[in-house]
Amino acid sequence: MAAIRERDLAAGEAALRQWGQMARTLASADSQSSSTSSGSQSASAASGNGENQLTLSNATGTAARLAISPDLPRSVWAMAVRFSLFLLERKAPGPGVEVRVAPWAAVKILDGPASDPHNLTPPDVIELDPDVWLRLACGITTWDEEKTAGHISAVGERDDLSALLPLAAV
Repeated sequence: MAAIRERDLAAGEAALRQWGQMARTLASADSQSSSTSSGSQSASAASGNGENQLTLSNATGTAARLAISPDLPRSVWAMAVRFSLFLLERKAPGPGVEVRVAPWAAVKILDGPASDPHNLTPPDVIELDPDVWLRLACGITTWDEEKTAGHISAVGERDDLSALLPLAAV
């Protein structure tokens, strides 16, 4: 089953852009408030592989970026998650790893062993909360930061999606 209906693609793209812009605004505000109190640098966008990756100074801290969770309507969150998982599925198609972002969607990606015919779950499963997933998809945080913070539940040999992220240049 698709993560998003074809007729919802434009709305999903707009929702992901809205989420990413709001998250970057929050990150910039956190960075500027830290800058005035600690003399650290402000947020800047660094390009990596043609996509934006947010970089903040160490003084601003990973903790601030890990806490970013824009206050947007539930429908925006749902569409942003669905569209970003659609992008991930197109970037790395295959049946080998299931990525779950409850309660809104799950997709199977990457080549590899398919689901066991008895339980339909692939050997590799990654579960993320919506805010964690969207921070990763938009380049607000990195896979290592979220994993170290304990925000990612991943089982299997292919439990690292860092090579596929970020997805969106917002």
